Order: sequence, then structure tokens, then C-alpha cells
Amino acid sequence: FWEMRETLFSFAFILGGIFLLVSLLGSVLTTSIVTILDTPEKLITLASSYLKIMLMGVPFLAIYNVYSGVLRGAGDSKAPFVSILISSLANVVLDILFVVVLRKGVAGAAAATVISQIAMTLFLVFYTERTYSYLKYRLDKKIFEQKNMMGGTRFGVPPTIQASISSMGNIILQRFMNGFGEQTIAAITTAYRVDSVILLPIVNFGSGVATVVAQNIGAENEERAKRTLKIGLIIITIISLSISLFIFLFGEYLLAMFGLSADSVGIGKTFFRTLAPFYIIYGFSMVIRGYIEGNGDMVFSSVAGVISLFARIAGCYLLVELFAGNVLAIAEGLSWIVLLVLYMVRYWKNNSKKKNGADQTSISSD
Repeated sequence: FWEMRETLFSFAFILGGIFLLVSLLGSVLTTSIVTILDTPEKLITLASSYLKIMLMGVPFLAIYNVYSGVLRGAGDSKAPFVSILISSLANVVLDILFVVVLRKGVAGAAAATVISQIAMTLFLVFYTERTYSYLKYRLDKKIFEQKNMMGGTRFGVPPTIQASISSMGNIILQRFMNGFGEQTIAAITTAYRVDSVILLPIVNFGSGVATVVAQNIGAENEERAKRTLKIGLIIITIISLSISLFIFLFGEYLLAMFGLSADSVGIGKTFFRTLAPFYIIYGFSMVIRGYIEGNGDMVFSSVAGVISLFARIAGCYLLVELFAGNVLAIAEGLSWIVLLVLYMVRYWKNNSKKKNGADQTSISSD
């Protein structure tokens, strides 16, 4: 238990400090960043304001991810889910308050997101302090211990590299999207904000599968881990289809709540209705990824995410002449198909290795 506490606080302090510096540096360079992204001149001031506020939430996200990872490792996947639920509900309420009621525009939308991120992080920190006595911070205890730091880094480096590459890829995609004009930028940016909230049940269900699978693998109960995958695929089908139907019917009304023009709402509606059928593909991907990560195969999960991102970028540039502004939805859907195929191939390959290994063991014993 004491090793878990040291790992928690070591990474919380280090990553929180690193990303605090990143946010401060980013705040100084916001105008340069949005200019490099080929942002339309009329939107540079608004984009700079939005980015500067959003950067304030980065250190809190870093701390949240550390606490969330430790709690899931301890078998508590409920608390991270509840914290994200609180964040999502707070984000929606604050978006309506700042954007619709107070008319604060993009700055209000950014502030709503950052406040909800802070609330999410504080909830998880206080919950951990109150619920797990062995994870309470104590000044008289050693925090930084080399062995735990090295172990945590080994598991943390692959997703960190993936996140860095994904961030660079998202910058490329943002610059690509900026070429379609103000109406499309407003529509797709807002649609992605809504989409990130809508997809939370799928993402968190996949994380839950990873936790349950890891527990069963640790208990050497392979059959129960596989049963978790099968049941997970059934449940995620229901969740994904429900989300697809909801966003297909009500997506445009959610966009209208943000005060978009009629043209932007129309663009966003087309985006949602194009992407909605792909949600079930994404759901399957997250469940199978959860099974793979639960087996400790973190490196492949990170590699698959990067390949999927490259497929999305390539799809945007290769298919733009065919689908114009709607290519962003098409390319994302295709990238989810690539992700699912990669995870399925990895699952079958790993299962074949285990089966062959079991057969060899049986032959040797005979």
C-alpha cells in the first residue's frame, strides 16, 4: 500500500508541476499558436482567448489522470466514473449559464470546461483522502522513491508518447479544418465539444472492462476475463446504439444551445448524422481495447491509437475532394474502423499464442 501512495504523490507532484509550466508557457504563446494553425484573422482574438483559458485546466487534468489511474489499479473504477459524470453535468450547466444566459461566447465555453475539470479533480482527490487511509498524504513519509518511479514510468511512457503524437495530429487536423471558413469551424468545434461528452459512457465503460479484466487476469481466472469481454460487447452495443439514436435526433438542438448561426447548426447536424452510425464501431473498439489493456498490453494500445490518428489525417486529405467539409466526420469514422480492425487482429493473435502455449504445456506434461 505504501508503494501505491508513493507512486500516487510522486506522479501527481511531478506531472502537475510539469503541466503547470506547460500551461504558463502556452498562455504566453497563444497568439503565435493560433496564427500557426492558419486561424482566420477574424477569429484570432477569440481563439487566443479560448486557448488561454483552456490551458488553465491542464495541470488539473494531469493530477486527475494520476489519481484515476491509481484508483482503477486498486479496483475502484466507480469513483473516476462519478467524477467524470460530475464534470460532464457541470460542463453542460455552466455552458448554458455562460454561453446562453450570460452571453460570454467562446470565453464562457472555455471557462465552463475548466471549472468542470477543476471540480472533477477536486472531487477525486477529496474522495481518495476520505476513503483510502493508506493513500492520504503525510509529510513524514517519503514521497519520491526511485523503484516506484521507474515502474510507473514504464507503464506511463507508451500512453504519454501516444498522447504527444495525438496532440500533434490534432493540431494538423485543426489547421486542416480552419481552411473551411468560420461557419464550419464554429460548427465542427462545437460538435466535437458535444461529442466528447456524448462518448464518455463508451470511454468509461471500456476503462471499466480493462479494470475487471486486469483483476481476473491477476487472479488467474482467464475464462472470467473472456466472459467480461463478451458481456461487455453486448452492453456496449446497447449503449452505442442509444447514443447514435439520441445524437441523430437531437444533435442539432444541442448545437443550437451554443448560439450558433443557422448555417453552422446545419453543418453540425450533417456532421452528427454522418458520424452517428460509427459510434457502435467506436464502442466495440473501446471494449476490446479494455480487454487488451487489462492483459497488460499497453504498448500495442498506444501504437494502435497513433495508427488510427494517422489514418484519420490521411482520410481528411485524400477524401476532401469527394466529401468537402463533411470529410472530417467520414475520416473519423474510418479511423475508428481501422482502430477496431487493429484491436481485433491483436486479440486473435494473443489468443492464438496463449492457446499454442497451453497446447505445448499439455504435450510436455504428457
